[in-house]
Amino acid sequence: MKDDDRVLESLVIGAGQAGLAASYFLRTRGVDHLVLDANPRPGGAWQHRWASLSMDDVHGVADLPDSTAPDGSRRAANLVVPDYFDGYERWHHLPVVRPVRVDRVESEGVLLVVHAADRAWRTRTLVNATGTWTRPFVPYYPGIASFAGEQVHTAHYPGAEHFRGRRVLVVGGGASAVQLLGEIAPLADTLWVTRRPPVWRDDDFDAAAGLAAVTAVEERVRRGLPPESVVSVTGLALRPQEQQAARLGAYDRLPMFARIEPDGVRWTDGRFERVDAILWATGFRPAVDHLAPLGLRSPEGGIALVPVPGNVQGATTAVRDPRVQLVGYGPSASTLGASRAGRQAALAVSRHLAAAAA
Repeated sequence: MKDDDRVLESLVIGAGQAGLAASYFLRTRGVDHLVLDANPRPGGAWQHRWASLSMDDVHGVADLPDSTAPDGSRRAANLVVPDYFDGYERWHHLPVVRPVRVDRVESEGVLLVVHAADRAWRTRTLVNATGTWTRPFVPYYPGIASFAGEQVHTAHYPGAEHFRGRRVLVVGGGASAVQLLGEIAPLADTLWVTRRPPVWRDDDFDAAAGLAAVTAVEERVRRGLPPESVVSVTGLALRPQEQQAARLGAYDRLPMFARIEPDGVRWTDGRFERVDAILWATGFRPAVDHLAPLGLRSPEGGIALVPVPGNVQGATTAVRDPRVQLVGYGPSASTLGASRAGRQAALAVSRHLAAAAA
C-alpha cells in the first residue's frame, strides 16, 4: 500500500552521518522530504560497533551541519555518537521515520517508488545514504566451509576477551585489522595476513595527502568502478595503544594463504598454521542492492557519479538517473565527506526539482 497519497519532493534512505546532513540541507532549502531509517533508534552504523571502540580509537567524527561533534574520550563510540545523532535529530526536527527497511526502489514514470515490506512512498528525487555496515565482505577461499573453528567478521567482533588464550588469525590490511590486533595480541597468539604488504606512514598525514587519497577514490567512481574505501589509500599508523602488540610481533605480516583446512590455513609452499579462530577484517561493500531495479550500475560494476569540478567529495548524482543522489558512497565515505556530500546532494535535488518544474 502507499504510505500516503502525497508525492514527496525527496526521500532520504538512511539516518547516519550522510543522511542526517542531507536532511538538514534539504530542510534549509525548503524541500519536502522524509528520512527512512532501518534502525530502531538513532545512531546509524555507530550503534553497532564493538564496545571496546572508544572515541579515542576512531579516525574522527566530523561535525554535522550547524553542530559540533563530541570530543575524543575513552567513552565507547557506540554510545557517544548515537547520543549525538539523537540530539541532532531532535534539535533540528528532522523528519526521520523508523524502523523502515527499504526493499527496493523502482521507477514509475517521472517518479520513484520506494518499497519497504507492505509500505511504499512516491518521490521525485532520492538521496541514498545507506553506507556499508550491513554488507560485511568475506572473500572466498577454498575450504572456507570446512573450518571447524570460529569465523567472525569485524561487524560482529565480540571483544578481545572472547579470544583469550586462543590462536587467532586476523585477515585484512586496513585500520580495523591494526586496531583489533592491538587489542587481541596481548591476550592471545595472533597471526596477521594481508593480500598486499601494508603501507605504513608516520604522523605527517596532512591535508594534501588526504586530498590525494580521496581523489584516487573519486577517480574510480567517475569511471564507474566499484569504490574502494578512503582509508585503504591513506596508509596505516600505529598508535600508542598498539605498541604492546607491536613488541609482541603482531604486525609481522604474512602473505595470503591458499586454502583453509578444518584446523588451520595452508600456503602454496606447503606451510601450515593451526588456528582456533579467523577474524575477517576484510571491509564492507556499499549497501545498494535495493537500487538494483533502477539499473544504475555501469558495465564496470560500480555506480558512476557525475564529477563536480573542484570538489572531489561532491560527486553524488548518479550518471544513469539524475533523480538519484548517493552520499557516503565512494569519495564521500567518511564522516567529513558524508557531511559535505549531504550539502551537494541537497543542491543537486533543488536544481533537479527546479528544472522539472520549468
